[in-house]
Amino acid sequence: MTTYKAACMPGDGIGPEIIAEGRKVLDSAGEKFGFDIDWTDYDTGAERYLKTGELISEDELKELSKFSTIYFGSIGDDRVKPGILEKGILLALRFYFDQYVNLRPIKLLKGVSTPLANKKPSDIDFVVVRENTEDFYVGIGSRVKSGKQRDELSVLRDLYNVKFGIDVETDADELAYQIGVVSRQGSKRVMEYAFDLSMTRDKKLTSVDKANVLTDVYGLWREVFEETKINYPAVSTDYNFVDAITMWFVKNPEWFDVVVTPNMFGDIITDLGAMIQGGLGLAPGGNINPDGTSMFEPIHGSAPKYKGQNVANPLATIWAGSLLLDTLGEKEAAAAVVSSIEHSIEKGAVTRDMGGSMGTNEIGEWIAKDILNK
Repeated sequence: MTTYKAACMPGDGIGPEIIAEGRKVLDSAGEKFGFDIDWTDYDTGAERYLKTGELISEDELKELSKFSTIYFGSIGDDRVKPGILEKGILLALRFYFDQYVNLRPIKLLKGVSTPLANKKPSDIDFVVVRENTEDFYVGIGSRVKSGKQRDELSVLRDLYNVKFGIDVETDADELAYQIGVVSRQGSKRVMEYAFDLSMTRDKKLTSVDKANVLTDVYGLWREVFEETKINYPAVSTDYNFVDAITMWFVKNPEWFDVVVTPNMFGDIITDLGAMIQGGLGLAPGGNINPDGTSMFEPIHGSAPKYKGQNVANPLATIWAGSLLLDTLGEKEAAAAVVSSIEHSIEKGAVTRDMGGSMGTNEIGEWIAKDILNK
């Protein structure tokens, strides 16, 4: 029997509850399909930070590099200033392990309601591949107040004095700037991942940008896409500006199969995708390095007010576990997990946010048994 070593980070709020059910289901899938998962738990999150001031250590990061997968619950706590845990743990993991692909399936399961009129599961079934390490999320920026001599002023002088005739030392009380970085290498590798994925699906790939206005940064993105598609003649391609794609996701989601997008735009349009597939409770995500350590999580938050009440919806977490199995190469087991999620919805075995009455732990048990009975 194959044994996979996986790290587990339950995190904050409802995280430990939903991860427990996800593990229950993945262990059941292993029993059914002949593999085992050896879990190693890591206590990272708000409680440790409040007690020790530590987020995630260098030693822990090095140790985590021994695992091919991390199963992550949720992060965030009302007692901690927003951004500290998210940047210090979640983003630290993404950047340390160069998880340059954020994978977001947008799929309407049978039995789930969508806010889009007359759309069926066959109409909403695509995947967004979001670049996950560049763009405006690289953290290069600052706020500058007039009268303060700082290095950033020289940058702003060049930008504003030339373009707008503004002297940032005298004419502006305060300015803020953020720099987006798109590299040829970073764009090419995520595009190749998206093209390869499209070859396993309907061989259709849509690229998202805003090259008509942000011509330098997203002009490079489009240029690299043009170069990359030459190596994939079987894949049909098209382009959407980010504002246009938000319209088409709502009006004609059936047009899309695989979508590749820069980081910031991907962050926005995947939340729209989550809503048209039934809500955040059904939205999984994968942070993937195809040659290294990847991390899988639900995209919703930690919902501290529901902690310990056994009411949290674990389906997004369980679905994220399916992505984890798929990355390990256990594709049959991964498909079985999604099939059993869908079966639970069709049978009404859901939490109260989806109109049901079952608890978090009951959902995990139901899906785990359903996999074994397939």
